[in-house]
Amino acid sequence: MIYLDYNATTPIDPRVAEAMMPYIRSEYGNPSSSHALGTRAKNAVEESRAKVAALLACKPDEIVFTSGGSESNNYIIRGVATAYKTKGNHIITSQVEHPSVLNPCKYLESLGYQVSYAPVDKYGMVRVDDIERLISDKTILVTIMHANNETGTIQPIGEIAKVCKKQGVLLHTDAAQSIGKIPVSVDDLGVDFLTVAGHKLYAPKGIGAAFVRGGITIEPLIHGAGHESGRRAGTENVVFDAALGKACEIAGIEITNNGVRELTDYFYHKLKEKFKDTIRLNGHPTQRLPNTLNIGFLGHDGHEILDNLNDVAASTGSACHSGLTTISPVLKAMGTDEGAARGAIRFSLGRFTTREEIDTAIEKLVGILL
Repeated sequence: MIYLDYNATTPIDPRVAEAMMPYIRSEYGNPSSSHALGTRAKNAVEESRAKVAALLACKPDEIVFTSGGSESNNYIIRGVATAYKTKGNHIITSQVEHPSVLNPCKYLESLGYQVSYAPVDKYGMVRVDDIERLISDKTILVTIMHANNETGTIQPIGEIAKVCKKQGVLLHTDAAQSIGKIPVSVDDLGVDFLTVAGHKLYAPKGIGAAFVRGGITIEPLIHGAGHESGRRAGTENVVFDAALGKACEIAGIEITNNGVRELTDYFYHKLKEKFKDTIRLNGHPTQRLPNTLNIGFLGHDGHEILDNLNDVAASTGSACHSGLTTISPVLKAMGTDEGAARGAIRFSLGRFTTREEIDTAIEKLVGILL
């Protein structure tokens, strides 16, 4: 299998798997226990928290471990809505967000909150002026993803942050797709909240984190005992916490490696060479994740291409809502040409992709389409 679907999920890095093993085999203590096993488990959790914080350039006590990106997004959005309801009931997001942002917003609308969905340009990028125009004295949160999971387009979060700070509005970014692919600093972005999803950066599915800037208190999503400093109840998942910490440690070391970017550029060059003007790049030509190519094959159906692309794993859009026969809501919001949208396939490369695999995928595509 040639795996070109890293934006859907990444394989677990062997170094991450190795870091999990002690807490599976012998270090099984509860971090809340006062004996030696419990103390070692607690230390493992806190060491992992520090590694996540180091990658984001924040303080360890600003990191809350969660079960993944969806929980982090729900915790932050719903937590702000509840904690700040006396200030206002207006939230701003965009039309191209992940369902784990859009659906909590729709849920809050059913409770009487007002939500504005900012449009995007033809590249899938939010306009900063639109965010500024939408902010009112009732706005309590702006939530805009850092990088789109389908097109890879990177949003101008730093510029949006300046607008939010000037208006006294909290800002959240879902960085599930950008963490580990490009440098991410919470202070450089200027955000108050940020979402991490472990399975997007070579950790297992079922682990994530939320950055909550110091001094900000929001309502927990899960109530119970005082785990995670009272911010998320439930006995800590030491095995997966250790995995996320190791994944973030590795990402911090390898973030400057341009191998994936070079391979993605090579892939795109070969596609243009073979298919010329019968393909379209969906997404921003430069402000895009270094591993992501959303290609529209004109005159073709993306699902049919993938059905015939034996032993190559890719996606016709977000894996979270694949199988739809209608065009991607993200591409629709971008105003993408119908042909480029229906023929769209997202190829996303990763740490273990090779040039030989890319050459083979190209050959298979040529055999199917030419």
